[in-house]
Amino acid sequence: MSGNDFKYKLIMTSLRGVAALNLSILYGISDFLSFLTHRVLKYRVKVVRNNLKNSFPEKSDKDLKKIEKQFYHHLGDVIVETIKLLNISDKELKRRVKLQNTELVDSIVAEKKPIILFLGHYGNWEWVPVITKYYNNDLSMGTLYKPLHSHVMDRVMKAIRGTFNMELIESKTAYRFLLEKKRQEIPFMVGFIGDQRPLSANQKHHIEFLNQPTTVHIGGEIIGRKVGAKFLYLDVEMKKRGYYNLIFKEMNINENSPQDSPDNYPFTNLFFKNLEETIRRQPSLWLWSHNRWNMAL
Repeated sequence: MSGNDFKYKLIMTSLRGVAALNLSILYGISDFLSFLTHRVLKYRVKVVRNNLKNSFPEKSDKDLKKIEKQFYHHLGDVIVETIKLLNISDKELKRRVKLQNTELVDSIVAEKKPIILFLGHYGNWEWVPVITKYYNNDLSMGTLYKPLHSHVMDRVMKAIRGTFNMELIESKTAYRFLLEKKRQEIPFMVGFIGDQRPLSANQKHHIEFLNQPTTVHIGGEIIGRKVGAKFLYLDVEMKKRGYYNLIFKEMNINENSPQDSPDNYPFTNLFFKNLEETIRRQPSLWLWSHNRWNMAL
């Protein structure tokens, strides 16, 4: 057995032991993780504070500190909820994650068109693939996946995400993948988490987002146009701890908008407009520890 295999088995054994715990106990662990990451380790505190200050210049220091504290509290929940995927029933997941406006998806599936689902690192994005539990074999689903630098942790995350019937698609193969699904007339939805900082100079678009000049991914829109996909936005609400509503929203744009222009990406623009509205509604649920605006322009 190689060293990486041993590390992987050790980590997975430990995580499965943790996942076997009741969520009420895991949320107690989350409270400790929140204190540890925020107050002791000060995990990316400077990044979080800078992001919040620049995004909400109208808010007082007291309000910003409250959001910061709530963010670390939620980050702990995301961690334990993600681990819990290794030991949670479909029934329990569907009790905690509800879908709304599913008729939008049904109508597109009836047209046999691919679906590009835009979403952000908001709420618990690792629980979003519970959508697969609602559609069974009626709709194939996938998400773009970027392999982690650590081979061991990459295997761990794939194992956790393997809870769902969700195909992991590398960005460079996404177009060919969707084109083949369309050729076979297989109803397919692919999720694009579009709020990451783009690394490729060839797929950048400049917008104003949360009061800041921001470079954004355009790959989802480019691929969607090529395969004639419909675009949806996934809004997220947290009703209470561990309970989420996932709301499909139609992305309507002006039909006269010059979509073929290399400088115009109306669906990308609309995605970030919707995402900003979602974030402003409950800001602590977004991933503020991501260095989103580092070298943005």
